[in-house]
Amino acid sequence: MKKGTRMLLVGSGIAAAGMTVVSTASYALAQKLVEVALDREEPRVLARNRERVSGRMDHGEFFSHAAKAAERLESTVTRTVEIRSHDGLRLVGHWRGCPGAKRAVVAMHGWRSSWNWDFGMISDALTELGCSVLYAEQRGQNGSEGDHMTFGMLERLDCVDWTKWVVEQTGGRVPVYLAGVSMGATTVLMAGGLTLPAQVRGIVADCGFTSPAKIFRHVIDNDLKIRYGLPDRLVDRVCRKRIHMGAGECSATEALKRCQVPVLFVHGTEDVLVPVTMSYENYSACASRKRLFVVPGAGHGESFHTDPEGYRQELELFFRQCEQEWGL
Repeated sequence: MKKGTRMLLVGSGIAAAGMTVVSTASYALAQKLVEVALDREEPRVLARNRERVSGRMDHGEFFSHAAKAAERLESTVTRTVEIRSHDGLRLVGHWRGCPGAKRAVVAMHGWRSSWNWDFGMISDALTELGCSVLYAEQRGQNGSEGDHMTFGMLERLDCVDWTKWVVEQTGGRVPVYLAGVSMGATTVLMAGGLTLPAQVRGIVADCGFTSPAKIFRHVIDNDLKIRYGLPDRLVDRVCRKRIHMGAGECSATEALKRCQVPVLFVHGTEDVLVPVTMSYENYSACASRKRLFVVPGAGHGESFHTDPEGYRQELELFFRQCEQEWGL
């Protein structure tokens, strides 16, 4: 064997070994990131980086108000109810009826959050607007069964099941709306691409992202600041192994191209976890009637806290348009 050929082969072997090491490290990193994103049990690494990955870096008055509002909502008279998901999980919800209700809402909370935290501050406004509300506990979180969250991919089917429960609960006599915050917003937007009961008149999506794949990439690059590239296909592969679905399999923007009910998009300009540009993308993709309410200075999930009166007015106008002006 010629010396030059031998050196080329040796060099190629070293390079291949190096690629194997990088590939192994990348796969391990992808596994850890998917574990943080999807597993019910909170990894220890998340506890150390909770602020960074939650998008809420300032423990200011918002947290104090949110905590008090969550406690108030939890203490109100609600009925805890259960349904079975399409894949056999026990899902828990909390029904807060409104005397003389004009409409009903299916409320889906966000990632590693809770029904009373995400909707505590807005709950009284919903009651004042004549809404009975089903506050769902998302699969893989809190009291609902499931080992994993799926960033809206399976939760969208749960949302439809909860909607059918609300229609039965109300006898189909009132309009029904789907509402969500953060991952819950993407959940209801994805549900908008499915076949919904005729009673559904609209969707309210507060700081929703465009797709699981894109929010994974955004958090990896911007919040966790991973210093070397992690291929999307690798994250998708690990995700598929864990929940039998790839991160790129579902998309809110694609679902909105098929959506047939009106959508109100809400987002804060200072959201560092889900950039407001994602709501702009979703808004542009939406094929149905739509409204966009952008709140200057609001962080992630903080739009109602930042501008409660403006938010309430937008909801009231949206309900009126869906039920009267748009003749739906």
